[in-house]
Amino acid sequence: MTRSAPEPGNDGGYLLDNAQPEAGTRFDALGELFDPTTFRHVEALGIAPGWRCWEVGAGGSSVVTWLADRVGRTGRVVATDIDTSWASRAGGDVIEVLRHDVGRDEPPGGGFDLVHARLVLVHVPDRDRALRAMAGALRPGGWLLVEDADPASQPLLCLDEYGPEQALANRLRTGFRTLMAARGVDLAYGRKLPRLLRGAGLADVSADAYFPVTSPACDALEAATVRQVRDRLVEAGLATDEEIDRHLAAVASGRLDLTTSPMISAWGRRP
Repeated sequence: MTRSAPEPGNDGGYLLDNAQPEAGTRFDALGELFDPTTFRHVEALGIAPGWRCWEVGAGGSSVVTWLADRVGRTGRVVATDIDTSWASRAGGDVIEVLRHDVGRDEPPGGGFDLVHARLVLVHVPDRDRALRAMAGALRPGGWLLVEDADPASQPLLCLDEYGPEQALANRLRTGFRTLMAARGVDLAYGRKLPRLLRGAGLADVSADAYFPVTSPACDALEAATVRQVRDRLVEAGLATDEEIDRHLAAVASGRLDLTTSPMISAWGRRP
C-alpha cells in the first residue's frame, strides 16, 4: 500500500508503516484475503500477453508477480510505492519498481492497458488528484481497477459480540478507526468509487464487494495491525497495554471470529 508523506504538523505519517517488521505479515495476510478477488477482476478485464500494467502502491510483491506472469515477456509491469522495499522482491525482466507518490508525482508513463490500486487511495491525502492521474495514464480502451475499503459501512471486528473478549475487540477496532480518521483516512471511500470513476471520465463502470467474515488470515492481519499501532492506541488513551495484551492473547487462541472491512472493487474503461 502506498504511504502518504507526513502532513505539516503531523509527524506520525502513515499509521501502518511499511518499514515496521509487522508489515510483511500484513502483506501476506492481505494477499491471502484479497488476491483471489483482485485476480478474478483482472482476468475478467481481459489481461493478456503484451499488456502494459501499472500497479499503484504495490506494497508486497504478490500482485506484481501475478501480473508479470500474465503479461509475459512482451508485456510490462510498473510497480510504484513510496516504500519499494517489499515490491522490489518481485523479480523478472518485465517488472520495473519505482519509488513514487501517486498523490504528488506525475504518472510513470502512459498508455497503460491496466492501472490497478488496492487499499491505497483511502490513505492518500490528495486522492482525487491521484485518481485523475491514474485514469489519465490509461490508453484508450484501457481499464482502471480501484479496490478500497469502506470501514464506515461495517465498523465491527467481531460481528457476533457475545462476550467480553468480542466487546474489547470491537472497542479496539473503534480506537484504530479513530486514529485512521485523525490522519485523513476517508472511512467511507470505497462506496464512492463508482461515482468517482465516472467523474474521471471512465465508461462501463461497475463495482462489487468482498467481505470476509472470519478466517485465519483475518486473525494474522489483526495481530500484526494491533502490534503496529499499539503505541499510538496507548498514547491516545484509546487502550491500555493490559487490554492490548489481553486482546492479542484472545486473537492467538483462535476463539474470536474476526472480520475485516468490506473491500469494494470498482472498474471503468477509458473511452
